[in-house]
Amino acid sequence: MNKTIILNNRPVGKPKPEDFKIVSEKLEKHLPEGEILLKTKYVSVDPYLRGRMTDADSYIPSFEINKPIESAIVGEVVESNNQSFSKGDFVTGLLDWKEQQKSDGEGLMKVNAEQAPLSAYLGVLGMTGLTAYLGLMNIGKPKAGETLVVSGAAGAVGSIAGQIGKILGLRVVGIAGSDEKNEMLKRDFGFDETINYKTTGNMTKAIADACPNGVDVYFDNVGGEVADAVMFNINDFARIVNCGAISIYNATEIPKSISVQPFLIQKRALMQGFIVMDHANQFSDAIGQLSQWLKEKKLTYTETIIEGFENIPQAFIDLFDGKNKGKMVVKV
Repeated sequence: MNKTIILNNRPVGKPKPEDFKIVSEKLEKHLPEGEILLKTKYVSVDPYLRGRMTDADSYIPSFEINKPIESAIVGEVVESNNQSFSKGDFVTGLLDWKEQQKSDGEGLMKVNAEQAPLSAYLGVLGMTGLTAYLGLMNIGKPKAGETLVVSGAAGAVGSIAGQIGKILGLRVVGIAGSDEKNEMLKRDFGFDETINYKTTGNMTKAIADACPNGVDVYFDNVGGEVADAVMFNINDFARIVNCGAISIYNATEIPKSISVQPFLIQKRALMQGFIVMDHANQFSDAIGQLSQWLKEKKLTYTETIIEGFENIPQAFIDLFDGKNKGKMVVKV
């Protein structure tokens, strides 16, 4: 029998364990021409999946009730009837939360287990690394000597975005939710300054103190009050990368926020939403650059690895309590 995790209910507010359900199904043994059988090795859980659990128009289709949830997965080819793949190959792509599944190979990319740990292809060499690099480069347009502020800085995307800023010669300020995470940002990732938003009473002043020359680039993974506070500190012609808004993903009513238009007009600033899949034509070059920085030890990463297929839903829920450092991955 093959286990699958389905969406049991559409979450109201923060997702709960009962919003998910593990079901067993019989796996058909016959492998049609052109298909491969994959065994799941690592599963990525990401905040954006929360949006797909809501029945609303978006840039990507919503999950259906009683149907499998999908995310980025690294799998091993255990059987192949497809000339492009061989038994023992490792691949990554958007796949269902299943222990094993069949695929025609479309949308899958082979990965090299000897070049990097398999989990890295869900993080620094996967969608999170691509998001950090392409969001920062295409919208942030960083220049040496500028100041970059990153919210959600201890997360998978934020920790990479900050490091890229340092590689490119920027002053980097990270915002995270614990002293332990902020210490990690300085010690392991080279951030110049950090702010604990949970213990800081006046975020606007804290950002001003950490950024004496103002904010030139803001890489926003959080939204909400943290993003509001940054707006009071942006420079002329600042660039704001709207990558995520985890602070309001579980909101049950429309959150109240400041009006950004006066700031954008006064400072002639750019604010743009970012979806990594819009930049798929740049993935190969971006992975090449990220791989080179890893090889040169200019870039590092951290992971929170949870073990056990049945723990995928809880690992996802834990994202909203900030229990991850870096990329949250489930090892199956």
